[in-house]
Amino acid sequence: MKKLYAFAVAVVVVVVFVIAVRALRQSGDEPFRPAAEASTSNASGSGAATRATVLVELFTSEGCSSCPPADVLLSRLEKTQPVEGAEVIALAQHVDYWNYLGWRDPFSSAEASARQREYAGAFGKDGVYTPQMIIDGRAEFPGGNTSKAFEAISASARSPKAEVQLKLIPNGDAHSAGTRLSVRVEKLPPVSAGDTVEVLLAITESDLSTSVARGENAGRKLSHVGVTRKLNVLGVVAPGKTFTAEPEVMVDGGWRRENLRAVVFLQERSSKRVLGAAAIKFAG
Repeated sequence: MKKLYAFAVAVVVVVVFVIAVRALRQSGDEPFRPAAEASTSNASGSGAATRATVLVELFTSEGCSSCPPADVLLSRLEKTQPVEGAEVIALAQHVDYWNYLGWRDPFSSAEASARQREYAGAFGKDGVYTPQMIIDGRAEFPGGNTSKAFEAISASARSPKAEVQLKLIPNGDAHSAGTRLSVRVEKLPPVSAGDTVEVLLAITESDLSTSVARGENAGRKLSHVGVTRKLNVLGVVAPGKTFTAEPEVMVDGGWRRENLRAVVFLQERSSKRVLGAAAIKFAG
């Protein structure tokens, strides 16, 4: 009887140990997975997981003490790609309305502030704030909110996307400051009634840092990814049509080519919904 009791206790101990080991393994830092979707296979049937591009914009400023955690989150999203099924393309938009409070953000621009005001109108907001994260022009929230970011990125990755092809065109002149791109857009998803879809080109630079001397972040060294250096409209694409362009990008002497990316994305002019995107590095 004692032997039987001891055997039963041993079995219970083993079962508990196995369950504990499995729980520890499952509690690791795995990619975010929505409850209703575990994984997705690509169309070729190879079994490899597909990733849909998702544009993540962060309106930020080096003069804002609440912004550094959001900058860190944007960096994590770009460098580690933690949301399963999504390929995050980061655009850090440094606004200029903080500049008068003691520190002029060297990456700030009036254009970034104007773009944020356009988003405020599209979302029905009375004003703007930092840090603000916007996912594919569809969802907005305070930029440091990791859980909302993961959820919004995952949801947007499951929405219909246009096919956006982006390539570098070889330049025979090694001394030229210009870089020519080949852009092709096909299979535009349904467009909001009465809206127009613009094709935009952004040039971003990563691995940037600043030692802030004044303002709310005085004494801190701040790092940035996906800083928007240029943003302009290439043209308009109509439903059922193919859009092509070969823009030439002039690289400023102060930019490091090895940290530059070209980002092409499609955005409805009024609603601000992003319908597709692609990115390519200027250098390997």
